[in-house]
Amino acid sequence: QVQLAESGGGSVQAGGSLRLSCAASGERSKSICLAYFRQSPGGEREGVASFYQSDAGREATFYADSVKGRFTISRDNAKNAIDLEMNNLKLDDTGVYYCAAEVQYIKSFASCKTFTEFGYWGQGTQVTVSS
Repeated sequence: QVQLAESGGGSVQAGGSLRLSCAASGERSKSICLAYFRQSPGGEREGVASFYQSDAGREATFYADSVKGRFTISRDNAKNAIDLEMNNLKLDDTGVYYCAAEVQYIKSFASCKTFTEFGYWGQGTQVTVSS
């Protein structure tokens, strides 16, 4: 079992910045994918950014095209957490942001790359961008 604790979010004007954090606890694994998804009102949940890390030292990050160059996902190993720095926010970035994790060794890299098949989810945090 993995528990995810999310923090951050809030309201900001277009062009502003926000930071989200997601701390993972519980089951340890040879590898882990931690990711952020978002769901806008009336929309489907979509992958935003993901971070893959293995015990062998392999790391990788993936981003949705819509956020490349504006969002940065990074790993805080000391806290076993990820941070999502969101800059130049747009109205379309509004939604509930969910942290997700996949820790099965044979699945975690693919989960990160394709934003599919995550076994654990956070409770979600609201991000509102206004004009």
